[in-house]
Amino acid sequence: MRKAAAMQDRTPLATTDLTGKMLIAMPGMGDPRFEHSVVFMCDHSDEGAMGLIVNKPSGDVDMKALLAQLDVAMSPDVTSRAVHFGGPVEMGRGFVLHSPDYASAMTTLQVRDDISMTATLDILEELGRGTGPAQWLMALGYSGWGPGQLESELAQNGWLVCDASARLIFDLPDVEKWEAALETLGVAALALSAEGGRA
Repeated sequence: MRKAAAMQDRTPLATTDLTGKMLIAMPGMGDPRFEHSVVFMCDHSDEGAMGLIVNKPSGDVDMKALLAQLDVAMSPDVTSRAVHFGGPVEMGRGFVLHSPDYASAMTTLQVRDDISMTATLDILEELGRGTGPAQWLMALGYSGWGPGQLESELAQNGWLVCDASARLIFDLPDVEKWEAALETLGVAALALSAEGGRA
């Protein structure tokens, strides 16, 4: 069994499609932008990867300011919600992770049965009117990796991978998401070393 496990460990990471999974930043990964972050993976292939950080509210803008800037009508339920820092790439672009009860014919990507992503003004207008998806999370910017880059970071123990959860993304307070994601793997936050498990 040990030999088989060792052989399995040598399988190239590129063969593992992480679309629809979540990445959990390991302590001491070295990039403060991703410290204690949980990233929902929207796409992963040999050409690279794209995801959205789901537990870091943006300190610079909220939904009220964003919708006002876009001249979109506002519902109080919407304007009280946070805008998240989705990642350091193209921070002027908006992305909405949401439940599958909303779809824009041309621009909605169904990542999983229970989680979709839309990146057009249409969904913001729907949200502003209070007629958008039941569950949603707004992010500015995204997290992107070139070919092989994410696989390299995984090999260096920069990230743990866990199954995604709509409950974790949409329902839990942001401050609880990192530890909750770790708990899905049976890992206690206090048990992680600052070196992220590097030997």
